[in-house]
Amino acid sequence: MKIGLDIMGGDFAPQATVLGAIAAYESLKPDQKLVLIGDRDVAEAILREHNVSPDHFEFVHTTEMIGMGEHPTKAFVQKPNSSISLGFKMLKEGAIDALSSAGNSGAMLVGAMFTVKTIPGVLRPAITSIIPQSKLTLGILVDAGANADCKPEFLLQFGILGSLFAQHVYHVDNPRVALMNIGEEEEKGNILCLAAYPLLKASKLINFVGNVEGRNAFNDFAEVVVTDGFTGNVILKLAESFYEIAVKRNIRDDFFDLFNYEQYGGSPILGINAPVLVGHGISTPEAIKNMVLLSRDIVESGLVEKIKQAFQ
Repeated sequence: MKIGLDIMGGDFAPQATVLGAIAAYESLKPDQKLVLIGDRDVAEAILREHNVSPDHFEFVHTTEMIGMGEHPTKAFVQKPNSSISLGFKMLKEGAIDALSSAGNSGAMLVGAMFTVKTIPGVLRPAITSIIPQSKLTLGILVDAGANADCKPEFLLQFGILGSLFAQHVYHVDNPRVALMNIGEEEEKGNILCLAAYPLLKASKLINFVGNVEGRNAFNDFAEVVVTDGFTGNVILKLAESFYEIAVKRNIRDDFFDLFNYEQYGGSPILGINAPVLVGHGISTPEAIKNMVLLSRDIVESGLVEKIKQAFQ
């Protein structure tokens, strides 16, 4: 197995990304290799500074990167030698089995859509995110920002994608799927939710348990919460603020600790033909390490093939 890591992406790259790679290396098996994509000279200098042999890694050298503020599509096309572009080229050619980056998330989505492409039958890929639950378990939010505007059929597929992810990567048996809404009753909601509800209810591919209100999103109501990307991103950012406020106020609690994004590293883009993870721009070495390890887990689970089978 070869896991590609963009070491140029992120607010604290390449220092944080290379240190994260070092930490991830300690947890990988001998047949699991990290491929560092970026400035090899800088990476090797950081490795030597921490007494780590460059021989532990493979390198794809480039000094070009896509900045966080650049237009995703234009930059991806105009910078074919950027670390993200090269990573997707390798992923498409099978030179690596997964790709992770804390860089420009829009460019990662563009690369996913136009390089490795969407699995046949999947209407729109979706980004997942972890949402902590009151019993100190973890839920999955789909979509967390890839699709601001959705059709009802998208939400049905998000439920299927999230359910497969929960089942095969987090080993949740028969995960419960709920639709984010403004009320629990079937007749509640906007046009999108009213149209999506019967599709989710009728599907035999998921264990649909009905609507979930925002106040119950962090309770043990469902393992998978389905929503459009606009709403999902608001929920995600709100959840991140809980943790930041708790830290600033010196509140130590096992539940609030679960909101620390560093524990989960990155968000998978589900519904494409290869494992791709997008990390937070402010990713620390700990977050980078966990993003790499989640990449490994997704490859080992065979999730992409299981999604292909579900959408045949």
